[in-house]
Amino acid sequence: MKLPVSMLRDLVTTSLSAEAIGDLLTMAGFEVEELIGTGEAAVLDLKVMANRGDGLSALGLAREVLAKQADSVPTALYNNLCSGLSLGDESDPAASARVTLRIDSANCTRYAFRIFDDIENGPSPEWLVERLTQAGQRSISLIVDLTNYVMLELGQPLHAFDLDTLMGPGIVVRQAGAGEKLTTLNGIDHDLTTDHLLICDTERAVAVAGVMGGAETEVGPATKRVLLESAHFVNTSVRKTRKQLGLNTDASYRFERSVDPLGVVRALNRFAQLYNEITGKSAVPGVSDEFPASPTSRTVRARLSRSNELLGMDIQRDEAERYLSALGFQVEGDGEPFVVAVPSWRPDIEIENDVIEELARVHGYERIPETMPTGATTRGGVFGVAALVDAARDSMLRCGFTQIMSHSLRDKHPLDFKRDLRVGPRNPHSPEMAYLRDSLLPGLAEAAQRNGGRNLHLFEVGRVFVRGEYQIDESPELSILSTGALTPGHWQDGEGPSADFFSLKGAVEELAQALGDHIWFDYPRDPDPRFHPTRQSGVLLDGNRSWAGTIGQIHPDIASDLGLPRETFLAELDLLVFAIHDNAEPSLRAISRNPAVRRDIAVLIPKSVPYSQIESSVAEACGSDLEKQWLFDVYEGKGIEPGHHSLAIALQIRRMGENLTDEVANDIRDRAVQALNRLGGVQR
Repeated sequence: MKLPVSMLRDLVTTSLSAEAIGDLLTMAGFEVEELIGTGEAAVLDLKVMANRGDGLSALGLAREVLAKQADSVPTALYNNLCSGLSLGDESDPAASARVTLRIDSANCTRYAFRIFDDIENGPSPEWLVERLTQAGQRSISLIVDLTNYVMLELGQPLHAFDLDTLMGPGIVVRQAGAGEKLTTLNGIDHDLTTDHLLICDTERAVAVAGVMGGAETEVGPATKRVLLESAHFVNTSVRKTRKQLGLNTDASYRFERSVDPLGVVRALNRFAQLYNEITGKSAVPGVSDEFPASPTSRTVRARLSRSNELLGMDIQRDEAERYLSALGFQVEGDGEPFVVAVPSWRPDIEIENDVIEELARVHGYERIPETMPTGATTRGGVFGVAALVDAARDSMLRCGFTQIMSHSLRDKHPLDFKRDLRVGPRNPHSPEMAYLRDSLLPGLAEAAQRNGGRNLHLFEVGRVFVRGEYQIDESPELSILSTGALTPGHWQDGEGPSADFFSLKGAVEELAQALGDHIWFDYPRDPDPRFHPTRQSGVLLDGNRSWAGTIGQIHPDIASDLGLPRETFLAELDLLVFAIHDNAEPSLRAISRNPAVRRDIAVLIPKSVPYSQIESSVAEACGSDLEKQWLFDVYEGKGIEPGHHSLAIALQIRRMGENLTDEVANDIRDRAVQALNRLGGVQR
């Protein structure tokens, strides 16, 4: 916001130079980004915090100068503005008798207007044009210029309607109807929704409340009568409307940050006063003012002992009272805690610490003494889910994968988890950032596309967001993408082996071992449509067989749409399942000094039997003597009936403290064969 220093000097008598005023406001929390010009022509370009709408006016900043600079004195104009600037005719019914007023929406908490007859709307006087130009605004006409000037001075937006163009005549404040349209002052047609608050006459919409007026009721050279609006709208309603319509105005900027509901009529009276000084003409007596529910007074209890403890510096009672009084607060009580009545223009003050922050700002952050920090430190290291995430990341790096990091906000993608469970912000910044990610796979796919889509082995650890039954579920996940050669090419052997389902399965098994879990693989009951329909597997934790994720080959259609190789393999794992799984404490046992015995089994078995079932049946049949088993050959073709294949399984058998005889080893092997027979297998 640009504000001429001369407007501040109208309200405060101070010996400070423009540079010193800029430094003072910066230390008060209103950062001066640039000081333009010098002397009386100096202009402050300020950055005002989102919770300090009162700082978007000369009056609000004058309070800061009076509070921080002890020898500054308020002017008569400042005192008149703070007292409400009554013109003495507010109770006259003339204005309200000529135009009806009705508020039909809770998003408008106050609406008032004055009427001006036989107006003069020529060019503005030189001083007014100069100040508006300094503030970065274009002079249009006297009526419009005065509305902008009062907004700069008091922070209250005003809008002038050509009264002769209003139907009724009457004013109705209501929500828009579905399909309603309005052409705004900038000449753009807008399709309105029920989310938008409108100012209407008795027949149609004439303005978007708090944002911009309509073209049909614009004040121009031919205007003879004016209805001047001043209102208070709910800030979230204005912000939502402004973003949806793509309009950004000085009025909406202030309404979004909250304006003073008790300053509505004061702004009308200030306009009337300035108009009278310039033209010699007065407003029609009376103010039409609808104030359905005036704000209740708010009080906060504060303790100086608490302030001194938090800030590390002593602020005396008389200092605190002077600071708060200059800012518009009322202080009551002599003891502790004392009671602070919060002014209507400070909705950001809610608790004791907010009052203490005000004391710190005004007393001066630079006066906080330098002291060595005290206290106890906690033991270092990470625990719980954070430790599990670190272990998962380390495991993937050891397996040769490269970590990526993608944005948690994104657009729709073919690899999204479930489209009906997606969530996103109410007012997304852009279509490309309309949803919170429900899967890490889209980010991996995009990274693979940007890097050529070949010979890539990537993983990402991050949080995903899914709409649950009662709330938004947020959990840490790990996803993997693997495609192409697993090792760099060699001049003797050429390119190494390529990624496949089993290389990815091995990486996931290494991950589970690093996390202290044993996992099983099984074809999912509900296949994931993002994966190849017959080349995917669910990942289940041992014990209660909790579902932990899915691995497999990308669906060919999705691979084609994304421009990725068909031989791209993906994994999606929910790390929260690993975290809440009741892992047993790791146990140690002695290493057997006795040699192991190997027995091989060749079995003809239907392809419909999952290998995970074969593996678990063999393990159960052999018991604790089975140290390890692995599949070392698969044959199908000549001599094998359709729908079957021949599996060669190796068994490594060892017993603690005992050398196994052939008879014992063969007996263990036979138990495994019998278990396979029960699955429909036949030993070859």
